[in-house]
Amino acid sequence: MKRVFLNAICISILTLAACKKKEPPVNTEVPVNLYKVKARKVLYYDQYPSTTAALSQVSLLPQVQGAITGIFFTEGTHVKKGQKLYEIDRRIYQDTYDAAVANRKVAEGTLAQSQQDADRYEYLNKYNAVAKQLYDHAVITLQNSKSQVQSADQAVKTAKTNLAYAEVYAPFDGTIGFSQVKLGNVVSAGTTVLNTISTDDPMAVDFVINEKQLPKFERFQQQKHAPTDSLFTILLADNSLYPINGKISVIDRAVNSQTGAITVRLVFPNPKGMLRVGMSCVVRVHNQEPGPQIVVPGKAVVEQMGEYFVYTAKDSLMNNPKAGADSVKNKIKKLVAIQKKVQVGETVGANMIIKSGIEDGERVIVDGVQLLHDGSKITTANKMGPSAGGKGAR
Repeated sequence: MKRVFLNAICISILTLAACKKKEPPVNTEVPVNLYKVKARKVLYYDQYPSTTAALSQVSLLPQVQGAITGIFFTEGTHVKKGQKLYEIDRRIYQDTYDAAVANRKVAEGTLAQSQQDADRYEYLNKYNAVAKQLYDHAVITLQNSKSQVQSADQAVKTAKTNLAYAEVYAPFDGTIGFSQVKLGNVVSAGTTVLNTISTDDPMAVDFVINEKQLPKFERFQQQKHAPTDSLFTILLADNSLYPINGKISVIDRAVNSQTGAITVRLVFPNPKGMLRVGMSCVVRVHNQEPGPQIVVPGKAVVEQMGEYFVYTAKDSLMNNPKAGADSVKNKIKKLVAIQKKVQVGETVGANMIIKSGIEDGERVIVDGVQLLHDGSKITTANKMGPSAGGKGAR
């Protein structure tokens, strides 16, 4: 019984010793990949959603009432200024004009008779050979006849204008849309829309900017007579680049007090009619920053509460746990992550421009930043990628 008890004690001691077997030390260094910063010239564009618009656009309204008797254009095509587009039934307006001309002739005849009578009575009045009343009546009749001729002239002009309004002409060169009326439709003066015509060359492109960008675009506008190179270009809805560059034309008169935005208008030549009114596109404004700029991969930048940071690698001397306290080799060089606040610029593809906060030549941590804090120990001797499985980037 005593031997059994001693054996149990021995087994317990051996088991406890096995449990206290020394485990390998945990590696506290975070595996990362580094990117050495080198300033370089960067080509990028500020992009703004935009819409094409006509410099001039008008809805064609008839000035007289009547039935449409003629349509003289092809819908959706380019028309010239002064080209005849519609004809409204001219017969009633032609009759009115002819009647006005005839009335004017009657008034002119009456005027001629009144003039003769006035001249005769004026001669007789000099010799007191006619009653004063008859002379006065002759003078008044002459004035009335002159007024009737003037009234008849105005009636002829009005009738002629209405007759001319029976034909509708293009007010300027441009593209005409679908006709809103067909042959035989009766239209009302000033209310029935016949069609819409808009200029098509050049074409305007409107987009909205923040008021903070207004000084930059005002400088662009002041330099509008200088060669524009590729300062303003547009991407069409299919992501193709429009082959002709534009220039700044107009900046709206006021900033929207609620949104802090203001509209800018560019003008693009449109000789082949590729641009149509109302198209959605993207305005690209070529960057004008001179000299090289610092660019880092976008995944290296961390945003915290509206501020931006990157981690850089710094060499630091630390105690060597394998060396004795009195050893001359008790210090070893290790990499440490240092958090730095930066001011970011534009995003260029997968990269981001850094305006300030880091300098040329620094080593930026691009992978493993989620596991870091200021002062973290790091290593680049990783066999597995810090972000996911696989081999780490060299």
